[in-house]
Amino acid sequence: MISDELAATIRRHAFADQWSVGAIVRQLGVHRDTVRRVLQAAQAPQAQGAPNPSKLDPFMPFIAETLRQYPTLTAKRLHGMVCERGYVGGSDHFRHRIATLRQRKPAEAYLRLRTLAGEQAQVDWAHFGSLPVPGGARKLYCFVMVLAYSRRIFLEFGFDIGMAGFVRGHVHAFEFFGGLPRVLLYDNLKSAVLERRGDIIRFHPELLALSDHYHYEPRPVAVARGNEKGRVERAIQYIRKGFFAGRTVRDLDELNAEALAWTHSEARSRRWPEDTTCSVEAAYEREKTLLRPAGDQAYPALERRVASVAKTPYARFDGNDYSVPYTAVRSEVLILADERRVRIFDGTAVLAEHPRSYGLHQVVEDPKHIEALRQAKHHAHLHSTQDWLLRTVPEVTPLLQRLAARHGSVGTAVAQLSRLAQSYG
Repeated sequence: MISDELAATIRRHAFADQWSVGAIVRQLGVHRDTVRRVLQAAQAPQAQGAPNPSKLDPFMPFIAETLRQYPTLTAKRLHGMVCERGYVGGSDHFRHRIATLRQRKPAEAYLRLRTLAGEQAQVDWAHFGSLPVPGGARKLYCFVMVLAYSRRIFLEFGFDIGMAGFVRGHVHAFEFFGGLPRVLLYDNLKSAVLERRGDIIRFHPELLALSDHYHYEPRPVAVARGNEKGRVERAIQYIRKGFFAGRTVRDLDELNAEALAWTHSEARSRRWPEDTTCSVEAAYEREKTLLRPAGDQAYPALERRVASVAKTPYARFDGNDYSVPYTAVRSEVLILADERRVRIFDGTAVLAEHPRSYGLHQVVEDPKHIEALRQAKHHAHLHSTQDWLLRTVPEVTPLLQRLAARHGSVGTAVAQLSRLAQSYG
């Protein structure tokens, strides 16, 4: 695209000064096709007379027929097809000619969407780069919920973009707002909509359980209709520019504390789009009384994983290893995790409980598990050595029996006798 001033200069030199296209190209430093497009748009004859024949002219009937059958075929593929048929021209001029042949869709007009107070909120995820953690870096995401009437924003950063993180964002948002609206509007993300065929929608079962618990209606936007959830889209842009831009992020908890403070200050005091004399906070105070109560019992936002414990007593979860009792090796365990802790079950019995690590390739251990394994290995070593000694030198049996009766150190005697037997036979 060129400026209006440059287009006016091209038209003046062509129509008033009678410059040729070549002269305009040389003097103004613009492309020949740009000059021709400006003059054609002016619907006036060019100064140089009839245009020269183009190398593409013999192929135009083929191109027109191909575009009639395949309207969305790309110019790059069309260029390859005509080159196979003898065209030797460049791709830039070709793309400009193809653009003039395509039928452009008429501009679509949109109604301004208005919602009642307490009626709707809009939900979405946003990606905010990555954050260094012990052992590497994790992708950083932000869960955003916006009340459609008052534009009050809730945001929470995290590493978990799965269903548990999605549910957790809802629970925290309802606590933040002090209630919830009757309808929650979603994009067609996998955390909300598993499958869609026209108007037939299959919601994620966890989302249905969440909506049933809080008694709200989940509603997806129409396909390719992002304007229907424009308030959360604009809120994400506002978060990027008004909060996150230029911020040094060192820790996830610190980032969320700063985000919470921002929502209670700048984001709350900004002007309300529906009435510039009113603030978002004032509109929210009107809407808050119409939100439905969330209830006393929050929906459990737990991640569930089945993990296999190998020959070492650790269960892997979210890129980290968590210790379990050594008796659980070579078995499958159930892992239930929330944002703060990881619990490991064998059936209904709790095998281990650890603080959750958001690092990568970290080992989280309970010292009791490691000490129990060390003791078990020590006793196993002692028993195997003693068994070998008794089979090799049966005559030591009475000695060990008398030593045990006197409460002596059987282990020390077994070790010393074993070294003697190995040395002298």
